[in-house]
Amino acid sequence: MLTDGQPNVALVKKAIEGKYPLYNLGFGYGVDYNFLEKMAVENKGLARRIYPDSDSALQLQGFYDEVSNPKLMDVELNYPENEISDLTKNNFKHFYDGSEIVVAGRFIDPNQNSLTVDVKGEGPDDTLSFTTQQDAEQTAKAFREQEYIFGDYIERLWAYLTIEQLLEKRISATGEEKKNLTDEILDLSLKYKFVTPLTSMVVTKPEDYDNQAGIADKPTEDSPYREVFTLTRRVIVAFSAQSPSSDSSFAFTVDGDPHFIISVPQKEDAICFNINENPGAVLNLITDPVTGIIVNGELIGDKRANNDSKIQNTYFGKLGITNKHLDLRLMVTPEKITIQNGNEKTGFTWLDSVNLQQEGFTLIINRKKNLVFSMGSGASFVIVLHQVWKKHPLHQDFLGLYTLDSGKLSKQTHGLLGQFFHPIDFTILEIHPGSDPRKPDATMIVKNKELTVTR
Repeated sequence: MLTDGQPNVALVKKAIEGKYPLYNLGFGYGVDYNFLEKMAVENKGLARRIYPDSDSALQLQGFYDEVSNPKLMDVELNYPENEISDLTKNNFKHFYDGSEIVVAGRFIDPNQNSLTVDVKGEGPDDTLSFTTQQDAEQTAKAFREQEYIFGDYIERLWAYLTIEQLLEKRISATGEEKKNLTDEILDLSLKYKFVTPLTSMVVTKPEDYDNQAGIADKPTEDSPYREVFTLTRRVIVAFSAQSPSSDSSFAFTVDGDPHFIISVPQKEDAICFNINENPGAVLNLITDPVTGIIVNGELIGDKRANNDSKIQNTYFGKLGITNKHLDLRLMVTPEKITIQNGNEKTGFTWLDSVNLQQEGFTLIINRKKNLVFSMGSGASFVIVLHQVWKKHPLHQDFLGLYTLDSGKLSKQTHGLLGQFFHPIDFTILEIHPGSDPRKPDATMIVKNKELTVTR
């Protein structure tokens, strides 16, 4: 399908009538890829982006090789319902040459040792149907001998597949269903420690590497779940009961889908929270009175309000970083970048590639992607530009903030993000059933404040 990306609700679906899969190719960064992906999922097909910075012919050939040779259609893997629970997707519209089908689930009886599966599918000439039985102990022994599957690998595979399929389902969901899917994805991501399009992660390296942090970021095309955060409002907090690994991960980030995920190694837990504010509000993210660094963010909303949502989307349209001691100020919007050093002011756009080094600071602009701003021997900041389709009827470009070397800020640092740069302590009390039977509520006491939280 070739399209200009202009949404035409239900026209394509009506024309196809469920008879054919729809394959969408989006060329470049200007196309509304989320729209193409949603349309493909609704019509049992695939969507792929063709990147202009790479060989387009090679990408097209790769896509053709992926889908040109379907071996089976309407494949089903059926298990005894009274033996299996939490089954991942077990029916597939197509099975392509070179692809694989993986289904995972849980035994209802942990002592069960065998499993029967009925496999059905439609081939080009006839119907495929067979039944197979597998011995769990023999399979586990074979895995150990092959030495590439170990520990809780199968459970993590189940979680990975479940998250992947929930993300796909979320593409076409709306309203309350979309929010419930988002909550479920976040819960699994925290428990099994997967980075997803709904989360970001900063990894703090050992002290031998000067506490520099690396970022794992997957920017989204357009983030409909963009709520911002404050501890003065009702806070939703999710906890991971899984013990963290020896390499602690800290999400000191604010981005287009700004769920804070704060790892607390000393508690073997993690906190996820978000809040709501109105467009135009200015939030203090970081204030360090010792180094003089202040970071503020101004919220913007969608081009028009979404009447289907009780909570309006908000995201960062302007970020400001100031160092009072150096008389230095950086102002960033999706359109321009301004650096003021004393009385000297210099302006750039996101079309520029810049490596500016002056006394007291360094500014690096990676064209149409991000910038890195460092001040003396203090912390460094990365600001990421997220661009949406220019003619999108609802969303607009926004910014994300990432903090590097946060350990170089003083212990007096505060702000919505800064308060978590140093160890925090909290107590969980009064765990009790919540409105969602899967998620008990509790009372959390942190920094002498009492909050209602959800585990």
